[in-house]
Amino acid sequence: MSILVLGINHRSGPLSLLERVSLADTEVPKSVEALVQRDNLREAVVVSTCNRTEVYAVTERFHGAYADIRDFFCDQAHVSADDLHEHLYSHHDAQAVRHLFEVASGLDSAVIGESEILGQLRQSWDVAQHAGGARTTLNLLFRHAIEVGKRVRTDTAIGRGTASVSHAAVEMAHDRLGDLHGRKVAVVGAGAMGEGIAVALHAAGVGDVTVVNRTPERGQQLAERINGIAFGFDRLAETVASADVVLTSTGAGAHIITPENAGLRERADRPVLIVDIAVPRDVAPEVADLDGVDVLDLDDLTAWAERGRQQRLAEVAVVERIIEGEVDRFTLEATSLQAAPLIASMRRHADDLRAAELARHAARLDRLDDETRDLVEQISRGLVAKLLHEPSVRLREQAGTPQGERNAAAVADLFDLG
Repeated sequence: MSILVLGINHRSGPLSLLERVSLADTEVPKSVEALVQRDNLREAVVVSTCNRTEVYAVTERFHGAYADIRDFFCDQAHVSADDLHEHLYSHHDAQAVRHLFEVASGLDSAVIGESEILGQLRQSWDVAQHAGGARTTLNLLFRHAIEVGKRVRTDTAIGRGTASVSHAAVEMAHDRLGDLHGRKVAVVGAGAMGEGIAVALHAAGVGDVTVVNRTPERGQQLAERINGIAFGFDRLAETVASADVVLTSTGAGAHIITPENAGLRERADRPVLIVDIAVPRDVAPEVADLDGVDVLDLDDLTAWAERGRQQRLAEVAVVERIIEGEVDRFTLEATSLQAAPLIASMRRHADDLRAAELARHAARLDRLDDETRDLVEQISRGLVAKLLHEPSVRLREQAGTPQGERNAAAVADLFDLG
């Protein structure tokens, strides 16, 4: 079995392509189900965030699995394999493990060290488990990746300062305008990213904040936390028309801010800054052509965050050393899993023999008192466990090696485990 990852991220492809391969939360479960139904994929987890869409898979046939996942991306983006090829990256086995650990550590993000990715990985893993995509190997991999992400943020300074995309969006707006105090700010979307934006604004002392959300109740809950006000999407146009700054990140999957529907033509040339970190984008491209409207998107955020990247480079080397050690540790643990089915079969076989032997002497054992019968049961179980302990340890230690394969074949043959 091999681990394979294929993906497109903010560095490998343009935002226009990243938008097309991006999956809404509601689309991910069906995508996982469809992937594991393909001939070459045994397990699959789909990670789709504003920075990337990736598929992690377990396979026995690398080239077939590569084609299956590539075709999945082509179908999603409605592009040919040739057009997609130059933007698609892939890693397998140790390199795939290392890549996921780098993602979990925030090294592969537009904002180095950002912490939001850990929650996104947890959610992706949870969805894949419920959809039947994450089983033994990917469960182990994602559990380990989240542990690595937590460790690097505890043991290093990689997450200090601006360590989330939402906080970076607020800081970029601040840099663009010089100051956000005294300005009317609208936050569109009350999901995880919108919540992060609102909290960052509140922490920065910005007082005049309006939250606009498709579900008014959720928007109201967020607004109460930051002493703001909340509206539903029915008041999006008037909110944008009166705002000085708009920060938007919804999962709408389509343009919700256009010249026609967002009140931008009624601004009477008053300038407005719009920061759009949604993928797909919330803001139609034509909005940037309107007088007085300045639109920044994820590409701009990536360029802006490069300054922070330079400041954190000293910590990157420390994180990479941690990751290397964790890749080795995961590889040993994952390799030992290869022996688990054989060890389980060997133990079941031995326990069946033990139980059969006790049953053969049941008439004589029935003459014993309960305490003595329990003692015989414990002794028989302990004897089997001791006899199989050393062979089990050896099978785990040697799994994946030529000697381990020979030993496994011998055990299967000697115990008739077929």
